[in-house]
Amino acid sequence: MRGKLLREITPLTPNDCFTLFAREKTGFDFPLHYHEEFELNFIQYASGAKRIIGDHMEEIGALELVLVGPNLQHGWFTHKHNGGMIREITIQFHRDLFDDKFLQRNQMSFIRSMLEKSLRGILFSPETVGNIMPRLIQLPHKQGFDSVLELLSILHDLSISRNMRILSDASFRNTETLSYNSRRIDNVMKYLNAHFDKNVSLGEAAKIAAMTEVSFSRFFKLKIGKTFVDTLIEIRLGHASRMLIETTHSINEIAYKCGFNNISNFNRIFRKKKDCTPKEFRQAYTSSSGVRTFI
Repeated sequence: MRGKLLREITPLTPNDCFTLFAREKTGFDFPLHYHEEFELNFIQYASGAKRIIGDHMEEIGALELVLVGPNLQHGWFTHKHNGGMIREITIQFHRDLFDDKFLQRNQMSFIRSMLEKSLRGILFSPETVGNIMPRLIQLPHKQGFDSVLELLSILHDLSISRNMRILSDASFRNTETLSYNSRRIDNVMKYLNAHFDKNVSLGEAAKIAAMTEVSFSRFFKLKIGKTFVDTLIEIRLGHASRMLIETTHSINEIAYKCGFNNISNFNRIFRKKKDCTPKEFRQAYTSSSGVRTFI
């Protein structure tokens, strides 16, 4: 299945800061793909189309804005869209547009955090999109340094916006490392990603962090934003999603390889988290990645 995933070579040259595509069309016909660059994608009037980001799939509304990190597979597909005119503005910028040392400066902390989160894909709230939309629409009409300043300003305003939503499961992609600004959490997350297929307990994780279970549980929720159990389930689902897409293993095999103790439990949790069964997920992902028409 991996062979059906397209690695896009973008037209962005080393001498450019970013590239921008503004276009109108009646449907989506570019295949599921990934690339080295960050991508900010604004879409209007495409209700009923389908978005795939990593192992996330969802039907979209009339207005959306998504930030996709490097090498995260993504695509939009016509699905149930009625064929009306769609507006799309796509901005791609280099991974090193922001130097690592520059990103460590205090004033860059929100952008740094947003770029880290984008490794799993970020969907911005309708309120945020409504506020940013006029500036995105005007961006193609700006030139040179003015356009670079405006893009930086847009990224900053997005980074401090409320109710952004992370789309793909944490462990779906394993080629990047995220920093949690905590050595203890980093060590625990490495352990979970290495042992997700085993019976991992809160007590084991607390020992790795050199904390009591009660203190660790509270500390983990504060740093990660969700409970230890929910995080472990998310990691297991991420690995399961990768296997559903990239291997021909049976769903039973995948469930047990990813730490789920029985197939019914796996199916129930998968459906609850992704609103479809593992079988439906595999079928939808495979059919979406088969198109090879280039825009």
